[in-house]
Amino acid sequence: MEDRMNILVTGGAGFIGGNFVHHMVKKYPEDTIINLDLLTYAGNLETLKPVEGKPNYKFVHGDIADRDFIMKLFEQERPDIVVNFAAESHVDRSITDPGVFVRTNVMGTQVLLDAAKEYGVKRFHQVSTDEVYGDLPLDRPDLFFREDTPIHTSSPYSSSKASADLFVLAYYRTFGVPVTISRCSNNYGPYHFPEKLIPLMISRALADEKLPVYGKGENVRDWLYVSDHCEAIDLIIHKGKIGEVYNVGGHNEKTNLEVVKTILAALDKPESLIEFVTDRPGHDLRYAIDPMKLESELGWKPQYTFETGIRQTIDWYLNNKEWWENIISGEYANYFERMYGKDLA
Repeated sequence: MEDRMNILVTGGAGFIGGNFVHHMVKKYPEDTIINLDLLTYAGNLETLKPVEGKPNYKFVHGDIADRDFIMKLFEQERPDIVVNFAAESHVDRSITDPGVFVRTNVMGTQVLLDAAKEYGVKRFHQVSTDEVYGDLPLDRPDLFFREDTPIHTSSPYSSSKASADLFVLAYYRTFGVPVTISRCSNNYGPYHFPEKLIPLMISRALADEKLPVYGKGENVRDWLYVSDHCEAIDLIIHKGKIGEVYNVGGHNEKTNLEVVKTILAALDKPESLIEFVTDRPGHDLRYAIDPMKLESELGWKPQYTFETGIRQTIDWYLNNKEWWENIISGEYANYFERMYGKDLA
């Protein structure tokens, strides 16, 4: 690849995409980082304030599922690399409105693939999720998701992401589009939208409000600090093998209850704030990733343990209250009430 590249990041105003834009703008000053985002409820341009004035950064407002718009954008910007973060990603929302997930996650990805094929993109990277594998039993800690684990989805969200992955691999096989896919475990860190577990618990604990925990809080997730994920994607788009899937995991399995108790302890808040609520339909029991392929082939290793990452995350939320208070004061409050009921609001 030539020295100077145009890198199109879709969904770059979201949580992981925003962190990735920060990472790329800082690390590759000679490249142009184009951030395309529709700015739906989870897109937040305040996340990009630190890079707005940088000469190698550009924001474009638009929809990945809008074919005419995407073709014009590719004609104009001629991206060398496309990294597709753009997705509806909240499982609860996929249960209440599955159609939006099909449009963005499946049709949007297919439109991007057509544009990548048409304009000869050098690398198309699809950011996927470990949820395409389904879940693992709680009583088998020896089992992990590997890249060859069969797809077995549980929610409309994970089904839409699995479908997108299959389109990506089909475009490689049928049309020769140079693709890679990464499937990550649960991310956490700065700029995480406050509907997700960790920022939701931090914000509510700080306000001394009840902390809603699904079921008994026994569901296990493998937590990955977002900057470790960004490093992994950076490695994959530059050195990953075309047509391959790479799992990205943090080696940090925790039950939801353990996560919540860790946050309460760090904030010196009582565990009496925890309130167990009715479990979500089809709630996956355990996610756990084996990232051996990424580690052995590309030399990636996570830099953060859950203990160091959660401390840094809590500190960020304490130091950036304005960012998340601006979100919570908006439409988000109404959504929270719909999901968890008025008695917890």
